[in-house]
Amino acid sequence: MNITVAYRGATPAEVEESVIVRIEEAIADLEGIATIESSAYEGAGRVRVEVEKGRSPRDMLDDIKNRVDAINTFPTDIERPQFSVQEFRREVISVVVSGELPERELRRLGERVRDDLAALPEVSLVELTGVRPYEISIEVSERTLDRHGLTFDQIVQAVRNSSIDLPAGSIKTRAGEVLLRTKGQAYVADDFARITVLTRPDGAQVRIGDIATINDGFEETSLFSLFNGKPAVILEVYRTGKQNALDVGRAVKEYIQEQQAYMPAGVTLDYWRDRSRIVKLRLETLVNSAWMGGLLVFLCLALFLRLSVALWVCVGIPISFMGALIVMPEIGVTINLISLFAFILVLGIVVDDAIITGENIYTRLKRGESGLDAAIRGCQEVSVPVTFGLLTTIAAFIPLLLITGRRGPIFAQIPMIVIPVLVFSWIESKLILPAHMRHVHADSEHAPSRFMLWQRAIADGLELSIMKYYRPLLERALNYRYLTVAIFLSVSFVLLSFVFSGRYGFTFFPRIQSETARATLSMQTGTAESVTREQVIRMANAAAELQKKYTDPASGQSVIRNILTSVGWSAAGWGGGRPGG
Repeated sequence: MNITVAYRGATPAEVEESVIVRIEEAIADLEGIATIESSAYEGAGRVRVEVEKGRSPRDMLDDIKNRVDAINTFPTDIERPQFSVQEFRREVISVVVSGELPERELRRLGERVRDDLAALPEVSLVELTGVRPYEISIEVSERTLDRHGLTFDQIVQAVRNSSIDLPAGSIKTRAGEVLLRTKGQAYVADDFARITVLTRPDGAQVRIGDIATINDGFEETSLFSLFNGKPAVILEVYRTGKQNALDVGRAVKEYIQEQQAYMPAGVTLDYWRDRSRIVKLRLETLVNSAWMGGLLVFLCLALFLRLSVALWVCVGIPISFMGALIVMPEIGVTINLISLFAFILVLGIVVDDAIITGENIYTRLKRGESGLDAAIRGCQEVSVPVTFGLLTTIAAFIPLLLITGRRGPIFAQIPMIVIPVLVFSWIESKLILPAHMRHVHADSEHAPSRFMLWQRAIADGLELSIMKYYRPLLERALNYRYLTVAIFLSVSFVLLSFVFSGRYGFTFFPRIQSETARATLSMQTGTAESVTREQVIRMANAAAELQKKYTDPASGQSVIRNILTSVGWSAAGWGGGRPGG
């Protein structure tokens, strides 16, 4: 849950002292709170509350709200605290509207694009960021107030009483009931200018427009964005729930391509950091890896097993995968980066059961047994070790199902794919494969082809190597079993010593290079906007020089596609901007 409080004009230290600490003290003893994280910015503060596992954030929100509302030591000029339950959402793509337009026109154009994007069937959430909020300010000098015998509180009260839509009951008539309502909500400067502050005995009225300066503009905050050197508005497009990032990204890019022709002269509609492209590339990489892995598995089987055995063993791969695909919707797993990785991970394991069963049946066929007897006895002979091999592999993946926390559901998708694939592989190798293997002939009645001769030579070579080298080594290891165990323990201790010596580092999630390079400038609180703007633009100019430097002369395209500059707001990856950066 998030508790956000605006404290205009306050430094981060004042926000922490007067707001953050008091909220923390008020809610710290509530049962069910796991952690409290607080952040203080210039003019605002945020408290993030994480509840314990098994508790509902929405149920606890009422208790937290009651505690915070009961605090009576807040500064008088803070705004009402805002409470919200954080919902899962991910940025998909950022749309940028840029051009040499006045700030109001550029923002209105951004709002129009936001409404268009939100109307797309594939898009449900779009936020406008990097722009100053609208604000109407009323400024009255002290001399003017004294001349008219007014106080500033009277002007405030006049605005509160007049700028309002007020229901006034109803009138019952024979024709029906008529609802009465006074509509006086002020929205623009002219509406506020017509509000009456004082009525004199002679009937003369003093309006706000007569004594005050009304500015219908934006908040006086240091906030602006530049896209390739031009003023810009950023629209963050999110995916929510079970929306597909690829569909959202495709719909937004199609909208940009269509609407560019309808933009005013000098205005550019573009996108920034297309995360759907990254997802698409990762999916393509995994699919290509799966095809290559499957092909390599088949080649290995075709080279080192009898061709007929290799073909029937390979049949078990799609059968096992289709079995997992059947149960995926029932266990809540989708096709994503993690599930595809799990399919690749199990690709080489899934054929083990079939290899053992198929080779054992083929060996009996070579001895002259009938197809039915060879299939039954060959399968029964290896059923126990194959089953226990399957169970030990499943047992190794089960702990991934028990990981708690936010990343638990991510890791859990690996065993939720691997285990069904292995189970269906066992079913196929025990109930389907023997039925096919009974029809295999140990010796072909037709003349073998050149490929079959070559493949048989490789398979025979493998068997010869096993008999000539592996079998004698195994016999020695069994005869000198104590020496074998001692060598094994010695090697294990040496390897463990490497681990405990710190030679191997530990990184929970390894860092990978991003497609966006980001430079951040931090200056002292209270630094003038002109100074910050000058230094940030200097950094942007340096990036522009690199953009020109690394340009392909043939195509005219640079490796640096776009440059986004911002002052007054910042974000992780330029998405979901927060104030104070």
